[in-house]
Amino acid sequence: MVQDSRQIVIAGAGHAGGSAAAMLRQLGWQGAIVLIGEEPILPYQRPPLSKAWLKGEATAESLALRPPAFYSDAAIGLRLDTRVTCIDRPAKAVLLPNGEAVSYDYLILALGARARRLSLPGADLGGVLELRTAVDADRLKAVLRPGARLAVVGGGYIGLEAAASARALGAEVVIIERESRVLARVACPILSDFFQAFHRRQGVTIEVAAQVAALEGLDGRITGVRLGDGRVVPCDAALIGVGAVANEELARDAGLTCANGIAVDLSARTDDPAIFAIGDCTSRPLPLYGRIGRLESVPNALEQAKQAAASICGKPAPAPEVPWFWSDQYDLRLQIAGMPFDTTEIAVRGDISTGTFALFHLTADGTVQAVEAVNAAPEFMGGRRIVQRRKRLTRVQIEDVSISMHELAA
Repeated sequence: MVQDSRQIVIAGAGHAGGSAAAMLRQLGWQGAIVLIGEEPILPYQRPPLSKAWLKGEATAESLALRPPAFYSDAAIGLRLDTRVTCIDRPAKAVLLPNGEAVSYDYLILALGARARRLSLPGADLGGVLELRTAVDADRLKAVLRPGARLAVVGGGYIGLEAAASARALGAEVVIIERESRVLARVACPILSDFFQAFHRRQGVTIEVAAQVAALEGLDGRITGVRLGDGRVVPCDAALIGVGAVANEELARDAGLTCANGIAVDLSARTDDPAIFAIGDCTSRPLPLYGRIGRLESVPNALEQAKQAAASICGKPAPAPEVPWFWSDQYDLRLQIAGMPFDTTEIAVRGDISTGTFALFHLTADGTVQAVEAVNAAPEFMGGRRIVQRRKRLTRVQIEDVSISMHELAA
């Protein structure tokens, strides 16, 4: 397949990196592709780690982005269980830990993000866990059993998903959130209140406005989380889920512009024309909103993989997409389209008490900026089209369920 002397190196073999390699071949790249990944396994899906994988409903094969034969058939060179330690921009090469230099004509940085660590006494105790990789998920899975006590520090999506999976496995769960509500940084109060109440009905204890002072242990293993008011939450394991930090150091050390992520344009190109960056590690334009931001999602990774591959292969740039996200908890599927910047009003479509509803976020002129849909696929799909088109609607139109989503999105 390789009929071109040029070579693309992809640093990072997660969802973004693996997708970029496949997209390059799909768009006709004839040169060499080298995919360098820190983990010893082929690129895999990460969202199921906090859900189906923890509950034993997924296999390694089902997590894989593509079967092993795909990489050899597509002539994609794999360098797994290693990492890029340095970018030599003048030489157009990356260095590996063994000192080997791998040259590139184009470099794609798909470095992802890492779990934010807490600087607390006891943070290095056994049983203090995070959830970013398959190894992390296996460590958490090993402690989840009937009667086990799990403390979840952080009430974001990862923490809530892991709590739901833990309850399904019979574990006792306490969520500890420093803000006044769960999902405080990523969801509106209506949605926070709904998920908080739902988790409590499933037997999850939720401590809000709670500070963590220390992690306590015995014989090197965690036994409890001490709160700022002196109370101790006993636990057999603690999952720390307080956000993620972009892995931008490699780019920054190479002199590339970084600001809460590696700065890229709508082609996923950095300020070096030979270097692209994609996925969780980037700070990117959000053209629908006229802003710059960092998105942690599979759809974002796929969109930027398309952008980089199209630019490298000389293909037309893909149309900007509406950012979207999802979260599965118990029998609830939350789907979010868009981002609620500059909104002044929320229209509720459906009945929140039934667990099937959607929240439409409107600006002062009625432009729909975002839709949060719970077990409401038509509202999510229609909402994406509405957000994409910058359509204006009234609260009365949205809340009138006699008007179909097809009509609202038309």
